Amino acid sequence: MYLSRFLSIHALWVTVSSVMQPYPLVWGHYDVCKTQIYTEEGKVWDYMACQPESTDMTKYLKVKLDPPDITCGDPPEAFCAMGNPYMCNNECDASTPELAHPPELMFDFEGRHPSTFWQSATWKEYPKPLQVNITLSWSKTIELTDNIVITFESGRPDQMILEKSLDYGRTWQPYQYYATDCLDAFHMDPKSVKDLSQHSVLEIICTEEYSTGYSTNSKIIHFEIKDRFAFFAGPRLRNMASLYGQLDTTKKLRDFFTVTDLRIRLLRPAVGEIFVDELHLARYFYAISDIKVRGRCKCNLHATVCVYDNSKLTCECEHNTTGPDCGKCKKNYQGRPWSPGSYLPIPKGTANTCIPSISSIGNCECFGHSNRCSYIDLLNTVICVSCKHNTRGQHCELCRLGYFRNASAQLDDENVCIECYCNPLGSIHDRCNGSGFCECKTGTTGPKCDECLPGNSWHYGCQPNVCDNELLHCQNGGTCHNNVRCLCPAAYTGILCEKPRCEEAGSCSSDSGQGAPLRGSPALLLLTLLLGTASPLVF
Repeated sequence: MYLSRFLSIHALWVTVSSVMQPYPLVWGHYDVCKTQIYTEEGKVWDYMACQPESTDMTKYLKVKLDPPDITCGDPPEAFCAMGNPYMCNNECDASTPELAHPPELMFDFEGRHPSTFWQSATWKEYPKPLQVNITLSWSKTIELTDNIVITFESGRPDQMILEKSLDYGRTWQPYQYYATDCLDAFHMDPKSVKDLSQHSVLEIICTEEYSTGYSTNSKIIHFEIKDRFAFFAGPRLRNMASLYGQLDTTKKLRDFFTVTDLRIRLLRPAVGEIFVDELHLARYFYAISDIKVRGRCKCNLHATVCVYDNSKLTCECEHNTTGPDCGKCKKNYQGRPWSPGSYLPIPKGTANTCIPSISSIGNCECFGHSNRCSYIDLLNTVICVSCKHNTRGQHCELCRLGYFRNASAQLDDENVCIECYCNPLGSIHDRCNGSGFCECKTGTTGPKCDECLPGNSWHYGCQPNVCDNELLHCQNGGTCHNNVRCLCPAAYTGILCEKPRCEEAGSCSSDSGQGAPLRGSPALLLLTLLLGTASPLVF
């Protein structure tokens, strides 16, 4: 009997507890960045992914209102009570602490009773819209871990937009629309988070769920973070491995829950009727008694501590990383590219630590031509960076284009690579090859291709001789001019002055006094052979 009663009470307690605690208080671990383990080589550090605890982020934010003078009380004004909108004997006066409602009272850190609240000026300038932008800034990237909850002291607004920024307020994008009539206000069909799925979880919706009523339990507006988590982790967030896997592999999903700023755009106060009561405009205003934003500093899974110092949040980075978000490798730890930590595999994840640069451990093999190395992850190799002394290559062991290896110097000599220019008229290329030699054109020689081989003369480059004083003599009294042409007597013509001019006119005779041409001489045959293989000359 007692046992059955005990079991009934226990079952009731479990049921009540599950209703009161629909989600775990802490969604995830990753609270240690490294631990010492014992191996065959002794004690070594075992690194793992890590992140700060989820906390109340409203303690670290800055609030900005637009327009800046929208807060009530300057000058003092009367407003109507929430319970009875026609009792308009309440007063807001910024100069009296008991009657003032400044922006800092949006956040109820102490659970004050009666509740304190920020309040806007009333809608006394109707029909001009009563609109307010409330910007919450952290000057730091944060990751949201729980629902955003806004508690209104007034009625919930008829129209409101919650927006987010990922670039410190430079650009904004909507998070969710709120309205009593979504179609009329934003031309959107009304939806709730329950209408979404894993595939549409990033959809921006308009909801009518939080925009009606004046009772106590209808003052709260939610932006449902955990309900979106539940699409991956299950109704009570029991399957965190699935959620972590999605956050790890889907950047858009991870970015969806990441912000640097939030902006609450109040577009129309709670009216409650179809028409605005212009005789009692003091009943229309905005009043917020609390805003809750829970999250953690984004440290890319490289830190468990986020420090608030000089009004600024900064990660205390581990894994040899640095930066406000641990977003880069420390100096001398750039042996491979920086990478964020990974939630997978569960439960420790992967730290993706930054490893020492090769140069920082004295093993940067660059023959003294560089003191920096870089790890190429794709090739799984280390290469020298910024080689000096006209060198190049993985280990600065090669010469740059236009330089060649000095055979008399060692690889670590500053003069190991010597500059080499080739004569552009005598060389095929204007720079030497890797062996230090210029590739010369036909008939050309010399280290820089600026000398001619025998039988050739320099004339805009080396050209085959037309005449000389050895083999190619000019005939019939002609003289050789610069090895490129014969200067013939008036009665003769031809390359070697071997042809009588009268022959061209057909007027030669045996007694003309002109000798017969040397048609079959060896010199003339050699000249013909040379000219047949050489480029044409310009006379």
